[in-house]
Amino acid sequence: MNNSQGLHARPAHALVNLTSQYDCDIEIIRDGEAVDGKSILAILTLGAEQGIQLTLRATGRDADDALEALEEQFAKGFGENGDEAQEQESQTSG
Repeated sequence: MNNSQGLHARPAHALVNLTSQYDCDIEIIRDGEAVDGKSILAILTLGAEQGIQLTLRATGRDADDALEALEEQFAKGFGENGDEAQEQESQTSG
């Protein structure tokens, strides 16, 4: 988990918004426990703090596209990492 605050409510909500755009089944796995990637409550039960290893699994028609989009969002920390937050502040302040 790359987000400095972990997978708390805001990024979990963003994650569900993203996963809901795809027709495939999406699972998020932590320590062998798989949860529905389209359920915010299920995602929050993972207790995924920063540094935790998560595995994404998707099966179905648009699985490859979904995994690509998810990997990108996880790499960006859902826009909550310091550099991106500062960049967003300067854009809205200007």
